[in-house]
Amino acid sequence: MKVEIPARKRKLVAQLIDPDRAGEEWLAATTRSAAEAKVDLFLAGGSLTNVPIDRLIRSLKRLSEIPVILFPGNLTQLTDGADVIFLLSLISGRNPELLIGNHVIAAPFLKSMRDRIIPVGYILIDCGGGTAVEYMSQTSPVPYGKNDIAAATALAGEMLGMKAIYLEGGSGAARHVDPSMIREVRAELTIPLIVGGGLDTADKVDAVFAAGADMVVIGNGSEQNPRLISDACRVRDSHNRTQLSV
Repeated sequence: MKVEIPARKRKLVAQLIDPDRAGEEWLAATTRSAAEAKVDLFLAGGSLTNVPIDRLIRSLKRLSEIPVILFPGNLTQLTDGADVIFLLSLISGRNPELLIGNHVIAAPFLKSMRDRIIPVGYILIDCGGGTAVEYMSQTSPVPYGKNDIAAATALAGEMLGMKAIYLEGGSGAARHVDPSMIREVRAELTIPLIVGGGLDTADKVDAVFAAGADMVVIGNGSEQNPRLISDACRVRDSHNRTQLSV
């Protein structure tokens, strides 16, 4: 299945599914709600999980026709079952294993799936709350408000060949990535920009889309607010209608 994230053309909403929280009953209800809202993509993965990712992906594909992207938190989450694989490089940090080390180990396994791989420059932003990604990656995030650092890092990622940039506030972040940072990063890029973390209201999703995000990722927020996914998709549709009329 061909999956694309178009830059500056069409907004997308992705729902992040954590394997540890995805019981069968919850997953059935979640996929129904996602289908009704017309969610564009599922992201499957997490920073730390004890549940085989294959099981989650098989369930998602059995219950829904929404494309599934593997969003691996570590090498144990590699699988060939997803429609697309985000090959993440944590370019905001200086942990060599997350810049290239793990990728070298994974390359022989991923070789036969080259047509499904999207290399993504992953930039962790300090949005408060001491997120799991920060702890597990053993790296320091880009300080909140340091827009110039985020923009330069994203630009370097594109120059190195990344096909998308992901600004990550972190699961359970106290706030989302600031719109001024998103605008500055978007202005430097020709590739798609993904934003996630701390998006727990429709107004926040709207602000992130308006600032230039091509795709937003909704995770924990949808567990606290079951209507968030449908609200986010309505916001997406409003932005897409506006872009079509321009």
